Amino acid sequence: MSQHHNSLATLPNRFAFIDTVSKCGVLHPSLSLMLVDVVRFSDVTTSLGINIGDRFLLEIANRIQSLFGGDICLGRISGDVFGLAFPGMRSASQMRDMFERLVEHFKAPMHHDGHAFIADFNVGVVTSEGQAFEITAFVSRGEAALKQAKENKYENFCLYNMQDKTDTGRSLALKADLKRALSQNELELYYQPKVNLQTLEVIGAECLLRWNHPLDGVLFPGPLIEAAESYNMMNELGYWTLEQAFRSLVDFDFHRLSLTLSVNISPTQLYDNHLIPSLKMLSKTYAMPLTRIELELTEDVALSNSLMVKKQLDELRALGVAISVDDFGKGYSNLAYIRDLDLSALKIDKTFVIELAKHPVNRAIIEAAKIIGKAKNCDVIAEGVETIAQLHILREVGVTIGQGYLFSKAIPLHDFISLAQQEIIVGNSPLRA
Repeated sequence: MSQHHNSLATLPNRFAFIDTVSKCGVLHPSLSLMLVDVVRFSDVTTSLGINIGDRFLLEIANRIQSLFGGDICLGRISGDVFGLAFPGMRSASQMRDMFERLVEHFKAPMHHDGHAFIADFNVGVVTSEGQAFEITAFVSRGEAALKQAKENKYENFCLYNMQDKTDTGRSLALKADLKRALSQNELELYYQPKVNLQTLEVIGAECLLRWNHPLDGVLFPGPLIEAAESYNMMNELGYWTLEQAFRSLVDFDFHRLSLTLSVNISPTQLYDNHLIPSLKMLSKTYAMPLTRIELELTEDVALSNSLMVKKQLDELRALGVAISVDDFGKGYSNLAYIRDLDLSALKIDKTFVIELAKHPVNRAIIEAAKIIGKAKNCDVIAEGVETIAQLHILREVGVTIGQGYLFSKAIPLHDFISLAQQEIIVGNSPLRA
């Protein structure tokens, strides 16, 4: 009988799970390991908070356990990555069938507070196939398969050593969905406020994409973004987002809100020669200075050694466009390269903020980021602020800008404008310094 978990804490963690896999490898001549990564799950926690994110993850875990039955071992490898161990011989086609079952099963949205989330996955699989079993190499190959699944252009599945990566009807359907969503105005920007932590005034916002699905309501568009990346439509989606951001700035000015907007930019756009001419054109069309726009880059993109990326970033900064590094500290920060980048902000990854009150090392990491920001003359922004205790510690450290569920989740344009015109209240009363 499948085990039902009432809390993520009852799921085996990475070390317990790997220990179970090691024992299975000794007992069974053949063993398959499947690593399941929830695509773009950070969008959920950013918009709805870590508690709601954990509810979704728990539901995903229980549905996976129920789907594959009690003969598998399930564990939580990291925040949004699950591991499944299948004792016994299973062919490549059987593992692919399991992947398809997983995807089909999760096409039904999960709902909370009027929002729907369709879970999509990157899946990497490795099979021992009777070879001499060695746990470290086995898990490493599984992680390599997952990494390849994330990098595949047309399919987010990889069975290690399998060469054929055929297209699927599901992928084609997502491409059609994206084309329809763009043509039928189903996409919409939501806005999560950036707040001055001392005064609690809204000083800007981060744009987050939402998909108004004709049947399922408001969705997090992770699967659509994956489709855009797979079918070379990321530029089309990215430029649509930039134009909507400029239109929003016009609305802000109409309501006498002198705010800036942050837009997440894809690696594809940074390699596109049309990026800078397009931004200049949008600035002219909407009579809006480029100093009102900030482009957020993931750490791995910002720290790439690409001459093209560095050239684009230098030209963007010369035009007045602000550049920030998102999720700072989450990866392996190349501090020497950070030193040479002309940045306007470092956004501290929310994992350091969420447990700020519990772990003194998290405070030390944020203090170090603050020192780096001061030396580079750039802002330091805290993501994932969810409690008053976190707010007070960030104030003590000297971080002056933050965003998170304590202030507001991502909301539609008109709701955001209304929020920005009011006093932000935290708890029972305003906490203005």
